[in-house]
Amino acid sequence: MEELQRPNRTAPSWQPLAFSVVLILGIMIGRQFAGVPEVGLGFGIGSKSALSGVLDRVERMYVDPVIRAELEQIALKAVLEELDPHSVFISSEELAELAEPMEGNFEGIGVEFIIQDDTLMVVAAIPGGPAERAGIRAGDRIVTVDSLEISGPELTNRRVMELLKGPRGTQVMVGLDRKAGPKKVVLERDRIPIHSVVCSANLDGERGYIKVVRFAQNTAIEFDQAMQALSQQGLQEVIIDLRGNGGGYLNAVVPMVESFLEKDQLVVYTEGEHAARRVYASKRNGDWKDWDLVVLVDESSASASEIFAGAIQDHDRGPVIGRRTFGKGLVQEEFSIDDLGALRLTVARFYTPTGRAIQRPYGEGIDYSGDYFDRYESGELFHQDSIALADSLLFRTPKGKLVHGGGGITPDVFLPLDTARLSEYLSELSWSGILRDAAFSYVDENRDKLLSQDQLTSLSEPWKKESLEFLFQYAEQAGLPQEAEMSQLEEDELANRMFAQIIRNIAGESSYYEYLASEDPAVQEAQRWLKNKRNISVVDGRLTLLQSE
Repeated sequence: MEELQRPNRTAPSWQPLAFSVVLILGIMIGRQFAGVPEVGLGFGIGSKSALSGVLDRVERMYVDPVIRAELEQIALKAVLEELDPHSVFISSEELAELAEPMEGNFEGIGVEFIIQDDTLMVVAAIPGGPAERAGIRAGDRIVTVDSLEISGPELTNRRVMELLKGPRGTQVMVGLDRKAGPKKVVLERDRIPIHSVVCSANLDGERGYIKVVRFAQNTAIEFDQAMQALSQQGLQEVIIDLRGNGGGYLNAVVPMVESFLEKDQLVVYTEGEHAARRVYASKRNGDWKDWDLVVLVDESSASASEIFAGAIQDHDRGPVIGRRTFGKGLVQEEFSIDDLGALRLTVARFYTPTGRAIQRPYGEGIDYSGDYFDRYESGELFHQDSIALADSLLFRTPKGKLVHGGGGITPDVFLPLDTARLSEYLSELSWSGILRDAAFSYVDENRDKLLSQDQLTSLSEPWKKESLEFLFQYAEQAGLPQEAEMSQLEEDELANRMFAQIIRNIAGESSYYEYLASEDPAVQEAQRWLKNKRNISVVDGRLTLLQSE
């Protein structure tokens, strides 16, 4: 569970008191869970208002000034830490930040940017946004906002957002630094879409590919549009890529699953101690019920992604390929708390059509947040037989396939983590932002030459080699010299990552994901299973490819 962000300042003198309040509250919670009768705290008030009484007395009598709202936030956090990993209090500020990508839009000028050499660089103007309509393009430097100079060491992403985002209809004047000379542009802020379906591509004339990165309010609509586009090209097979998709709204994933099922087939159901079973079933025959599909997942596919994969797997609609998913199967409801923020409280669990609970174990003695490292160390990410599966949690699909419960969705076809992608050098380049910045700089220096190419993806190998050498030099100047020894596999992976970033800068996000898919072993494996779909059978409870062309 993610820690709440606190203001970056020196701890106030009353903070030790806050921890005392938390300690008292923790004792009260412990007594409640242990079945110990509640007692008052000596303030002449009922046990239900004991915490309120403590805070009232502190506010009136403590030796130093206190901020009650902050004490209440700390107390709320302590309560939720005694529950499950996904019940959480979210402050008003965090709530607004989290809501934006899930609502599917924000209000601003519509640019993707990076900060390089203390300067705001435009990576892309979002299609249809104010910036694009005003002629702002990739490579422009924004050096002033409303006549305020913004370049310098204090420029941060947060500062840029504060200056450029704003209510729809308001105006802002930006000063651009271009090779052709400076220019000032007045922009009227507007609603900018945030897409969930970031790629829809025809891979080989027979099979399509759709990449979904979240389940937001507009995801089901975007997904249907993507499927319609593939259908209009004569396709009837699709690969749905949910790797790295951490989930989102239930009302986004249910219609997506429905579109592949027949009427009255179960999508998912929820149930909790105080929540009666609620069933979500397809209301009609889905538009794509006759399509063949494969679902790609990994250890970061969670929540709504697991609902999608679990339903497709349980109804024998197509292979689920990849690695065991995250295992987040708890249902949260959001409750507003005055002006403090919101409580996201777990009220039920998700169950797949066969009755599998998606949620993995949590509680005492389990390092829930360290799950990825546990999987890495146990070998689960590299070897199928290292996945911890309980024989007592086996379920059977209509066609006789055995599927596993106990947490997450175990794929029908296991694909190990690509060790070439685990290079420490590659990780440093990615996490530090050097790879992204180097690609932008390379494009900035070669923009005209790159734009003159008819097909970026067909550029010759010398271009890839040149851009890779550029990356090595850029990284060394940034303090990250090239590794002394690098395998050909690692070098090829790094060249592909660099070139993918170049494509992103030149052609946009969809082209970026399409290029990655064309080089991806998991996508190639999915294509193999689709090409040989008539040779798929269930043997001894396992989905098996009897022969492969």
